[in-house]
Order: sequence, then C-alpha cells, then structure tokens
Amino acid sequence: MDYSISVSEDRKYIFLKIKGDINKEAAMKQNKEAHLLGRKEGINKYLVDMRESRNTDTITEQYEFAYKDMHQADEIDNRALVVIVTAEGDTSHDFIETVTRNSGMKVRMFKSMDEALEYID
Repeated sequence: MDYSISVSEDRKYIFLKIKGDINKEAAMKQNKEAHLLGRKEGINKYLVDMRESRNTDTITEQYEFAYKDMHQADEIDNRALVVIVTAEGDTSHDFIETVTRNSGMKVRMFKSMDEALEYID
C-alpha cells in the first residue's frame, strides 16, 4: 500500500491519495498524519482519494475504527469534513461511511472526483 498527503493548491483541503489495500491500522496512521498537517496549516477539510484502494477490514473492525479508534486519537479533528472518493463498483468502503457518520463525524462518499470537489468547496 502506498499513500501521499498534501495541501491542495487552493489551500482549502488536505489531499490524501491511497493506493492498494487498506485496513484500520494503516488508515489510522494516515489519518493521524493528515490531521496533524491540517492542524498545522489551519485546514479542517480532507479529500481522500481511494479509487485505487480496497478496504480489507471486517465489519467489526470498521465499527471499532469509527466508534473507538477515530474518537480516541488526539490527533483526529472529529469536527472536520471528510470527503472520500471510491471507484465505481467498489462497495468495500460503504459500511465505513455509514458507521463514521453514525458516530458523529462529517463524512461523505462519492464515486465522482468532480462531485467530491464540488461538495468540499
């Protein structure tokens, strides 16, 4: 699995690009790094490109990620807006969107990068 984290050109959001399979341990590491950069730059919007990534966690692991891991990590801004883009036909991330939203986080998933960019703006 490979990933990169950067500030968007317009400085409106943190961009996280993930390639390869992902699980909650890798996601927490990446999210912490992204949120620390967001805190440093004064940005609380995150665009996560997962069009080349599949979630390999079980439903239980995804639930723990949303309700426990994300809320217990000091680095994570739980008030941030997180926009996720996944590949057409990839449903491996659908449950994580549901449980993170149910846990009180502002998360929205799209299949189109254009729609995601419009939403985050």
